[in-house]
Amino acid sequence: MTFILLNLIGLVKNKKKLIYISTVLLYVTSTPIFSNHFFKIIEGEYYRTPINEIDSASSIVVLSGMMRINEFKDNYTVEWEDADRFFAAIDLFNSGKAESIVFTGGKSPFNKTSKSEGEILKKYAISNGVLKESIMVTKDVENTADEAIAVKELIGSNKNIILVTSAFHMFRAKKMFEKQGFNVIAYKVDYKTSPNQKLTIMSFLPSSGNLSLTEVGFREIIGRIFYVIKGYNK
Repeated sequence: MTFILLNLIGLVKNKKKLIYISTVLLYVTSTPIFSNHFFKIIEGEYYRTPINEIDSASSIVVLSGMMRINEFKDNYTVEWEDADRFFAAIDLFNSGKAESIVFTGGKSPFNKTSKSEGEILKKYAISNGVLKESIMVTKDVENTADEAIAVKELIGSNKNIILVTSAFHMFRAKKMFEKQGFNVIAYKVDYKTSPNQKLTIMSFLPSSGNLSLTEVGFREIIGRIFYVIKGYNK
């Protein structure tokens, strides 16, 4: 959208240089060689911590943002996006790393639904062998700061928790939960970049997927800046 706007301004104002700059930026940010290296800075180096190296905690906290819920009157369907968060939590629980799993009651502000993500994940967890009594779901939340506050209200602060979320989101999420008094053991999953990236001719060919990856990275940076401004990182 930004590039389209710049091109329109360039056309209306007859600023050819602006059009050229916008076109070059669109090309560069759409290539794998840029988007993958840029996103790796956001995620950090690829490292999936072995479960046996994870310390035990009181709860495993799983952040929302891994599915889209489509409701049709009394029925709904689920489209998975980042299922790694869910299955990582199940593996951690089955390995005895905590006595409970906390799912946050995520609801997208752009897709209003009666059911929260946490309610649906609870059902999936039960079907995967987790006892109902070992699962908790927070109140409805819309962002990471809400999630941290809601978990604190549910289980109390000054607790050791294993925080499960996507790698690119962990830096900001960990800050939010530490702000609420939790001792956070970070468990990063859902890496968008591979650990072994090879340079080929395809690395220079633009695609919508790579442009989308760049967009997610910039949005995460904006989110981190916003939370710094709001003082959440202190």
